[in-house]
Amino acid sequence: MCVDCVKNRHVDRGRTCLDNGTYWMNFERCAECRKREPIKISQRNTEVKDDGEEVISYDHVCTYCSHVIAEHEHIFIIDGDYQEYSMNCMLCGIGNDLVCIQPVDPRKELGIF
Repeated sequence: MCVDCVKNRHVDRGRTCLDNGTYWMNFERCAECRKREPIKISQRNTEVKDDGEEVISYDHVCTYCSHVIAEHEHIFIIDGDYQEYSMNCMLCGIGNDLVCIQPVDPRKELGIF
């Protein structure tokens, strides 16, 4: 990961959790070649663990010189009636989301949400 390639490290993205793509607005320029070319995704890997947790990881790489700009990790878990998503990437930021899979979210009914 390269802190010189991004404008802000690990930006708080709230509930945004990307399992593909790039947060282009946070890309300063490649620290190696100094170009601001589109970023490609490389080394994409999907791992499903025994407990059902799905982990997607990939590298954001400079299209021009292949410098690794950031490592991206997206995690998806089903926990009871909820789907949990999280994202951790120096370029794309940090995000977490929790979505109810039932027609009515019990948290909203109780006013907890």
